[in-house]
Amino acid sequence: MSQQPHHHEHRPVPTEGQLRWQQDGFGVFFHFGVNTFAGKEWSDGTLPASSFDPSDLDVRQWVRVAASIGAGYVILTAKHHDGFCLWPTTTTDYSVASSPWRDGHGDIVAELAAACREAGLGLGLYLSPWDRHAPEYADEARYAEVYARQLTELCTNYGELVELWFDGAGSEGYTYDWPGISAIIERLQPQAMVFNMGAPTIRWVGNENGLAEDPVRYVVDHTDFSNYTVVTSRFEEALYLPPECDVSLRRGWFWHADDEPKSVEHLLAIYYRSIGLGANLLLNLPPDTRGLLPDADVERVTAWAAERDRRFARPIPGTLTTDGSTVTVTFAGPVTVDHLRLHEDLTAGQLIDGHEVRTAEGRTLVEAGSVGVSRVHVFEPVTTDRLTIALVPDSTDEAGRAWEAPVPTLLAVTAFHAGTSTVPELPRGYEAPTDAPD
Repeated sequence: MSQQPHHHEHRPVPTEGQLRWQQDGFGVFFHFGVNTFAGKEWSDGTLPASSFDPSDLDVRQWVRVAASIGAGYVILTAKHHDGFCLWPTTTTDYSVASSPWRDGHGDIVAELAAACREAGLGLGLYLSPWDRHAPEYADEARYAEVYARQLTELCTNYGELVELWFDGAGSEGYTYDWPGISAIIERLQPQAMVFNMGAPTIRWVGNENGLAEDPVRYVVDHTDFSNYTVVTSRFEEALYLPPECDVSLRRGWFWHADDEPKSVEHLLAIYYRSIGLGANLLLNLPPDTRGLLPDADVERVTAWAAERDRRFARPIPGTLTTDGSTVTVTFAGPVTVDHLRLHEDLTAGQLIDGHEVRTAEGRTLVEAGSVGVSRVHVFEPVTTDRLTIALVPDSTDEAGRAWEAPVPTLLAVTAFHAGTSTVPELPRGYEAPTDAPD
């Protein structure tokens, strides 16, 4: 497939599309469907289509909020595990076409695609492989045809897609036609990132708390399947697959009247441990039964984005010089800094295994692992006229063989004085719910 990474001296390197997706960095998820109206996370495919009836649906409001907090793309649950389709598919009557909303003439995917085009945001779609409604699901060959038709409709009728999101939940032990699915994507949406299954180009980070860990590896030989199993998919060879950290603003993925949005501090804690470590962040904002993002949620993410942006609003200019694997940032005079953002040059693949940031006097400020597309460091304020960054190249290829790595380079280093020198702690004991489906 054209999206599959190619190799450079034993080292998988990103495609242009993967790099573009990594540079976007931040997306917004919308979980919306019959579950929204039943207060459920996992309905079993028996909720009536007539229950889907948002009173004031406005996808432009969703997109406005996503754009205002800095998202580069959004992803919609076009079909969740219950099998209810948010577009008028020809494959089943279990869709918006059988609902009272817009008298059965509505199409949420179409409305969202139009709103994204207006706002200049990328559109991604979630099409659950597991389908608890489709009678064909009991027969793998028959369901493969249904799923292929659904995917073809989504890949044909709504313009360019930036991501196709495949969730492994509920699918343990089931064989999907991934070669056929991949062929449809390759033919109709070859530029779309493919999440985690089939012929993936990006992968799940492995939890639903929105958290990566240092080092963040872009080259892996397997992906985790779902939150409900220890199953992994192993590849014949290691691939360049940057991770996406998914997390919901609320406890659940779908809207529930009694859920509360996470605090600004919690969201900042997630930001530093996802985007700040070089992974993408996908933040779920669930629309309510009106078909709108709730006021409290909008206020919360707006306050979070404002504080995040305030911290990085005034970059301190510096000049970058590189000598082998040592990078020096020289400022015009003594400056006080407490945040540092590094960007690795990834065109030859991910090459930095470790790095150390030191002051002009040689004091170590930071010792860390990977850099990747964007790495943020936070430390006690220091006043200095220069910083040096010693890069440790990755000395083994993906098979563990020693190799002569190209000298790693940084594209940019930016210093900030944010007035805060701690990364917020995560709330004690916080875990996204991982209750297995009913």
